Amino acid sequence: MFDLTELERAHAIVGQAVPATPAHRWPLLAGRLGTEVVVKHENHTPIGAFKVRGGLVYLDRLKRERPNTPGIISATRGNHGQSLAFAASRHGVPAVIYVPRGNSVEKNRAMKAFGAELVEHGEDFQAAREEAERRAQFAGLHMVPSFHPDLVLGVATYALELFRSAPDLDVLYVPIGQGSGICGCIMARDLLGLKTEIVGVQSTEAPSYALSFAAGQIVTTETANTRADGMATRIPDADALALIRKGASRIVQVTDDEVGAAIRAYWTDTHNLAEGAGAAALAAAMQEKSKLKGKRVGLVLSGGNIDFDLFRRWVGTDAPAMA
Repeated sequence: MFDLTELERAHAIVGQAVPATPAHRWPLLAGRLGTEVVVKHENHTPIGAFKVRGGLVYLDRLKRERPNTPGIISATRGNHGQSLAFAASRHGVPAVIYVPRGNSVEKNRAMKAFGAELVEHGEDFQAAREEAERRAQFAGLHMVPSFHPDLVLGVATYALELFRSAPDLDVLYVPIGQGSGICGCIMARDLLGLKTEIVGVQSTEAPSYALSFAAGQIVTTETANTRADGMATRIPDADALALIRKGASRIVQVTDDEVGAAIRAYWTDTHNLAEGAGAAALAAAMQEKSKLKGKRVGLVLSGGNIDFDLFRRWVGTDAPAMA
């Protein structure tokens, strides 16, 4: 997909807008898991999520190769759309973003604040994406997919930072939405010649990649009703699945309750707020705690964009007590 020179170049592009995010070792998390833990804080980017890196690299190439592009269009549950809106505004390119009805209120507000035209359509991400593709055709806009080599190249820059600061990780847990994050981690690991085991994480309520990984072919689901909206995917990308099956050891499924407990653990142990997908890696590590003794564990906190009302109902003052 790309080589180390291209990854270094992408890191320089991203670095013009996004300083390297920290990778911290938190002693309370280490105590909780019973082993050494490093957290990559992608919740500390200008949009509060790792996706910003992909948007910056994608728009950089688009403007160089197609400078007269009249505008871009895409579909999202939030962070992909924020990434494109942020990057498009830096390049002076209009952006139209489709979201399903009932999408995160605060992510919607953020996308509009970055300058995007926001359109609500359909009951889930798939419906929003199909409508965005139709509009792209009749309006002459450039359709940005949810998975693309340039998006993977961009988000792989966080993995480059992590692996260079912590090259001795035994295992890295990575959440899976459309797959760019875990594919970026696999690519960066392989280009650096490391042996870190990479484990994907999905919701039990949206397990399309986990089912596809086990079956060796695309398996779709009828629903994706997880509160961790960054993992609410019904139809896997074939290219992403191929890379994940080649480079990941397995995919762990976590419940919404387990994710909620992980959000609370991040807050109590590190005072970082994680969205559902952002806490999924920790949820998986907590589920597999017995397997991790003596291992150096990496966790990707991929984003912190959780609506306050959802946080309150799911893990906050309105939620039942959790250990």
